[in-house]
Amino acid sequence: MACNRIFMYGTYLTILIPSVITFVLTFFSTRFLMSYLFGAGIVAEDHNKARIVKLAGSGGVAVAFGIISGILIYTFGGSFVFVPLKGIVNQLLAVALSIVLIAFVGFLDDVNVMRQRVMSTGRMDIRKGLKQWQKPLLTFIGALPLMAISAGVHSINIPFIGPVFLGIVYPLLVLPLAIIFVSNSFNLLGGFDGLQPSMAIIASAGLLIYSLAFGAYIGVLLSALLLAALLSFLLFNMYPAKIIPGDSFTYTVGASLVAIMVMGSAEAFGVVIFLPWIIEFLLHLRKRFKVSDLGIRQRDGTFKPPYGGKIYSLTHLVMNLKRANEREVTLYLSMLELAFVILAFVLKLSGVL
Repeated sequence: MACNRIFMYGTYLTILIPSVITFVLTFFSTRFLMSYLFGAGIVAEDHNKARIVKLAGSGGVAVAFGIISGILIYTFGGSFVFVPLKGIVNQLLAVALSIVLIAFVGFLDDVNVMRQRVMSTGRMDIRKGLKQWQKPLLTFIGALPLMAISAGVHSINIPFIGPVFLGIVYPLLVLPLAIIFVSNSFNLLGGFDGLQPSMAIIASAGLLIYSLAFGAYIGVLLSALLLAALLSFLLFNMYPAKIIPGDSFTYTVGASLVAIMVMGSAEAFGVVIFLPWIIEFLLHLRKRFKVSDLGIRQRDGTFKPPYGGKIYSLTHLVMNLKRANEREVTLYLSMLELAFVILAFVLKLSGVL
């Protein structure tokens, strides 16, 4: 009887309901933030149009709200419908707290809007943001809830070597470093309408399929909630964007991806699908992160690479290969992420991961 109740509770209907609610809440909270943030002066400039356009600048708050709401709705059911699943509920609440903390750090970065333009990431902009050294230090806070519950299986499957048990080193060192690196690296690649949510949608969809295929139930739940929030937000960020994702978005998505990888035992798979951002990190490092992903807009709407033949971002690579417009840059880099997701599945099915 108990097994049947576990099976009934574990059906994907219990995931579908909070996912739909996450989509709806993200949609309406994004609409609200578009006017509220703009009126509050929390704005960012879109430099990719014929004329600079100011838009609400911290849309990630809506994504964080949607994901957290979905988690809380699920945990409400988990607490009252089936008491033995409180262990999972505790893990989910730790993930929710982690997202709250790291989204707050991103919001702090977004609200630092200057009255006059200052030099920021290689160009003059009104948003100054946090200092470069402050970002990894503050994003460490987002790792604390997951560290506190000792999240994960404490082992990593290294290609060609196999699983390596790390013990206490995993929650105290590997986990916080992963959150710091992933959230900050995800923040590096952007600047074009729909680019960040589109690539994140493909990554989260890959993790959802992986979790479904290999039985990681908590991974299915978290990736479904993230995917629902991203799809809803994309409706407002696709070309021409009506709201800017901001660092609250990139930090939230980065932390969510790490949580899915850790809770769903998909670390090795996650590293492969995250390779575009790892490459982006290495490219930015060449110029000590004083880099703009944006190009030089031409009259026909296409972009010239800002540093000529020198490539400090994957966006620069696209511009060097083809005089692409904004939608094409987003499309090509989304296809690149899809290629890495496919590669990850090939490596998994071949036994390498």
